Amino acid sequence: MYFENTQLEEVKVDQEVLATVMRKFGLECHGGWDYDRMTFDRRFDVREGRFYLRVFCNAVSGDVGAHDATLNINKPAIGKYYYPHGVEYDNEVFPAHLVKDCEAILSNVRKELTEYGI
Repeated sequence: MYFENTQLEEVKVDQEVLATVMRKFGLECHGGWDYDRMTFDRRFDVREGRFYLRVFCNAVSGDVGAHDATLNINKPAIGKYYYPHGVEYDNEVFPAHLVKDCEAILSNVRKELTEYGI
């Protein structure tokens, strides 16, 4: 499920600033990058299963591997994890409490970025 109207879509931000803000809210990038993309994840283990909040980004300039990129934030998503196949984003039932928590996290990320003047 993709989150709409988060006010994060199309925001352009320095890679290191974004990584700092995301880490503050539990969103980490552990190997979820290549030279022109990054993905920040937060895992949720709840009664209904394992879910991931994901924030996808692509580089508009610079190099992610060199830590000098400017990133464009794309539409965030929540997906359900299925072993061994991976994460499914569509045609899933997402717990309302989890969706609410994810929306709050995304809102807090946006507020924090605003404090950086972004």
